[in-house]
Amino acid sequence: MDIVSSFKESLNAAEHPAGLSIQLNALWYDEKGDWHKAHALVDQLNDQSSALVHAYLHRKEGDIWNADYWYRKAKSSRPATSLALEWEHLVKHFIKLNRNQ
Repeated sequence: MDIVSSFKESLNAAEHPAGLSIQLNALWYDEKGDWHKAHALVDQLNDQSSALVHAYLHRKEGDIWNADYWYRKAKSSRPATSLALEWEHLVKHFIKLNRNQ
């Protein structure tokens, strides 16, 4: 099973897995349908990783101007992919970072 599938499987649980980064927690809550909880986790953070998740969340919300602002803060740009593919890419990225810490 690949890392995204394992992460998706954890969505069946009531609580997120222990030891996840704040960014992965936000992505977990977002995929569980709690956009507001996901947003609250990264809303006050100013690091590039959190800004990237923040950008994704605003893109998903449909607030493209705000999303683009956060992509710039993350030193990135809005991807030309679906939201589902962006979410998977972010999950892979942050799981790899989480493992290396």
